[in-house]
Amino acid sequence: MQLNKDNLIKSLRDVLYPGNGKNVIDLNMVDNIKIDGKTVKFDLVFDKDNDPFIASMKQACVKILEEAFGKDNIDVRGNITAKSKAITKEAEINTNKAKTGISNVKNMIAVASGKGGVGKSTVAVNLAIALSMHGYKVGLLDADIFGPSIPKMFGVEDEKPRGKKVDGKDWILPFEKFGVKMLSVGFFVDKDSALVWRGAMATNALKQLINDTEWGELDYLLFDLPPGTSDIHLTLVQSVPVTGAVIVTTPQDVALADARKGIGMFNTKGIEVPVVGLVENMSWFTPEELPDNKYYLFGKEGGKKLSQETNIPLLGQIPLVQSIREGGDEGKPAATDLNTITGKAFEEAAVEMMKQVDIRNKEKPATKQVEITKK
Repeated sequence: MQLNKDNLIKSLRDVLYPGNGKNVIDLNMVDNIKIDGKTVKFDLVFDKDNDPFIASMKQACVKILEEAFGKDNIDVRGNITAKSKAITKEAEINTNKAKTGISNVKNMIAVASGKGGVGKSTVAVNLAIALSMHGYKVGLLDADIFGPSIPKMFGVEDEKPRGKKVDGKDWILPFEKFGVKMLSVGFFVDKDSALVWRGAMATNALKQLINDTEWGELDYLLFDLPPGTSDIHLTLVQSVPVTGAVIVTTPQDVALADARKGIGMFNTKGIEVPVVGLVENMSWFTPEELPDNKYYLFGKEGGKKLSQETNIPLLGQIPLVQSIREGGDEGKPAATDLNTITGKAFEEAAVEMMKQVDIRNKEKPATKQVEITKK
């Protein structure tokens, strides 16, 4: 029998994996076949790098091929490399990252909420600025495609993105303010017009903002997600290896109920993105002229109770102060001044988030992009 790829694959169909009795070709275990004269090399891909059948499977492949082509006509001994799917997938992720703007991003954090109106974007913006104030390289991507608010909160609504071409590829250059690199779909559309897009258009826009932006070297890239659970959330976890998620809520029972749904989404089997912490926003109302007074307008300690219930750290409690709203509307977020009540609150939340991300990175394996298949 002539030694070629087709005959090689045909012969390897006689090699069965002991674990289930199926052949290595149907199991997609044979990869990277190379034939040079009578020298044959290929990879045997196993689910785990400590598979108990690695040695016996390699021997079985050698035996079958030498019987099929003759010992003198094929040189395959020592040329079969065992690899694990986990390692192969990690290499694929790294390759994909190298083709995009996130290749030099260390930690990717999704900032999410179960419902709207809890101040998620405010928290995302101020966490990013507080991280920057501590000397970290930070990026912020406004992934709230239908309700982008980052341009207004940074006071750059009228800016238009710049771009550049490198090796034939067009790159979007993010804006930088308060030490934070930022990008939003809001820069590309009329700020006074409603964005009427189907889901596919929105998810494609998010992919482009991720992949075609020159983020450079970042310690943290925060994603301000839309409220609820949607295609945007699934697109994000499929597009990048999200390090962890931060859930924003208020102490109100309705908000807490929806926050549980947000936590549940990230914990869903197949997604399994670690939730590194909760931020309780609007914890109490404090009048500017009475900084020691606390009025619990939306309930008390709801975020703390949820933290205890879910065993997820409470990163911080952010008071409801008029200056937070004013700062967001005027393009000067609260965290730009860490000496204020709110500035300190956001700084403490950012510091605690950093601690939890470090713990997550030490105790859990590196995050992989989520694979979601349709049945």
